[in-house]
Order: sequence, then structure tokens, then C-alpha cells
Amino acid sequence: MTEKFQLYKCEVCGNLVEVLIPGEGELVCCGQPMNLLTAHTEEEIKGEAHLPYMYHNEEGKEILQIGEKIHPMIPEHYIQFIQTISEDGKTAVIKFLEPGEEPKMGVKEGLGNYIARENCNIHGLWSTVIKH
Repeated sequence: MTEKFQLYKCEVCGNLVEVLIPGEGELVCCGQPMNLLTAHTEEEIKGEAHLPYMYHNEEGKEILQIGEKIHPMIPEHYIQFIQTISEDGKTAVIKFLEPGEEPKMGVKEGLGNYIARENCNIHGLWSTVIKH
């Protein structure tokens, strides 16, 4: 059985699917089962910045940035999306990114504690919990 907000990837074509409404069936693409992605939760790759990092800007707004030392955003290596998921699982916001853009996202006010995650085109899914 799938769970809400799980991410599955097709290793043949690269499709990435997020579960919104869980079900009993198996997710299949290109004739084979899709792989459930498991997020990295600690910096495991030396010299790389992948974990979402939260700070407040000059106006006091909460900002998520990928890496305390910002992640590269070149065509060969970039962040594909940043997502926040509320602790209660009722609110999710996603920002899709392209090479050349800053890997940053404003956070919805009043979100409380939340999961922040991102996907790097080379190093995969990374996640951390932001507590207030």
C-alpha cells in the first residue's frame, strides 16, 4: 500500500510520481514496478549542499534555501523542486526550479512544523524537519 506524499521513480524513463491519495495497487511505469524514493536526511556527500536550510529574510519572512552554502544550479547539476509538507499532512506547497534559478522558496505563513524536501537531478531526494 502506498502512503500520502511518497515519491516513486521509474528507472527506465525517469518519471517521478507523488502519491496524493494512497491506494492498494502497485505503481508501474514502462512495464516495471516504480522504485520508492527514500530521502537522505544528513549531508552524506562531502562538499555538496543538499539539505533544506531555513532562515528569515530582512522582512522577517521564512525562506527555505537548499544548503547553508547554496546548491549549484547549472544544467548538469541542479535542484528540480523544493516542497514543504505540513506536520498534519493537510498542506503541501511545491516550487519547481530550472537551472540558473536560485534554489529558494518562501514558506507559507503559519505553517508550523513541517517537512522540507528537495530533489537534486544527480543526488536524489533530501529531507529535513523544520520545527518552530
